[in-house]
Formats: sequence, C-alpha cells, structure tokens
Amino acid sequence: MTAGTRSAFTRPASGVVAYRPVGAGLRLARLHAVSRRVPFALGLLAAFGVLLGIALRYHWSMAGGYAVQVLVPLTIQTGAAAVIAVSTYGPFGDPERATGRWLPWLRLGTALALTAIAYGLLAAGANAGGVLPGGTLALLRYLAGTAGLGLLSAVALGGAFGWVGPMAYLLISEVALDGDPTTPWIWAGRPPHDHGAALCAGAVFVAGLVAITVLGTRNAGNHSTPE
Repeated sequence: MTAGTRSAFTRPASGVVAYRPVGAGLRLARLHAVSRRVPFALGLLAAFGVLLGIALRYHWSMAGGYAVQVLVPLTIQTGAAAVIAVSTYGPFGDPERATGRWLPWLRLGTALALTAIAYGLLAAGANAGGVLPGGTLALLRYLAGTAGLGLLSAVALGGAFGWVGPMAYLLISEVALDGDPTTPWIWAGRPPHDHGAALCAGAVFVAGLVAITVLGTRNAGNHSTPE
C-alpha cells in the first residue's frame, strides 16, 4: 500500500480496509488545486495587492479626470480577475472528468476561494496604500463582475484564454469612462452604491460560476469537449 493510499484508508483490527472520505476529499482538493496552479495564482494575487497599495501610496496616474484616476487601479483589478479565470485551466481533460462527481464542486470552490482571496488581498493593499477611488465596495463589484466575465471566457474559449473577457471589458470601460456612462453594465463608471451596477456585476459573476461549475472549460486539444 502506498503512502497516498494510506492517507485515505485505514485497516481496523478485523483486517477489513475502511475508507476515510475526509482524508480522500482533502487529498482530491489538494491535487485539484495543484493541477490548476493555485499556489502560483495566490502568489500573483498577493503581488497585485502589493502593487495596488504602491500605486495608491505614490499616486500613480492620480492627476486628471476620474477616468485617468481609476485606470491604474482598474488595470490591477483586471489582472487579478484574469488570474482567477486562467486558473480554471486543467491539463488532464477526459481522464479528469472520469474521476467522479466531485469535479464540478472543486471547480466552484476554487473559483469562489480565489475570488474571495483576491478581494481580501486587493482590499488590504488599498487600505495600506491610500484612498481607492470608489472604495472597497466598488472594488468588490468590479472584481466580481470581471471575474465572472473571465469564467465565461474560460468556458467558451478554454481556461488558458480566460483573460480575454476581463481585458476586453477593461478596454470597453476605459473608452466608456471618458463619456460618463450611465448604463449599469459599465459598473466601473457607476457610484459605489449604485444598485443597478451591483446587480449587473453580480449577475455576470453568478453566470460565470454556474457555467464553470456545470460545463467546465474547453479542452485545448478538443474544442468541442469541456474540461
């Protein structure tokens, strides 16, 4: 019996092998996180939090109108959302899908955990660095919405291309901010307590979570098959 097997099984006095689902579940979650390069993603998210704090402390791009003031923070937040989306990519394809019913829940848990951690790290960096335009409430709205777009991109294009949605939305927002947008779908340009913008961003995030949980990401080797 290997060391990995001993972590999931135990042999009682009767000699019958008993299964320990808790240990096996934790091992499965760890292997899933490693296959998605979650440790590397956490390092990148921490770096984005530090970068946001530095940008606010040293007033990068703080001169000019509102669009100029928020551009650097929005770019950093978009990078964090892209990391969350790209972390959905798995290299195993069909063999992984054959492992059982836990894979959708692992996808959901990983996406939720990375989004929550990203928000915590970015909020900590913002609080340490200075005043973030819109505050942490606008940060949560933007991060959730763009992460949702990234998850939808991962489902449609493949996990390796999950960054497409967040980056495209950043470009759209940058153009729209120059014109003082009123649509709640450009939530980057709405006040922090705008309920419509919060609903739109939340709806996109929920849609991304549902899609990644149920469908997974496209397999790079077979574009008709989800991972």
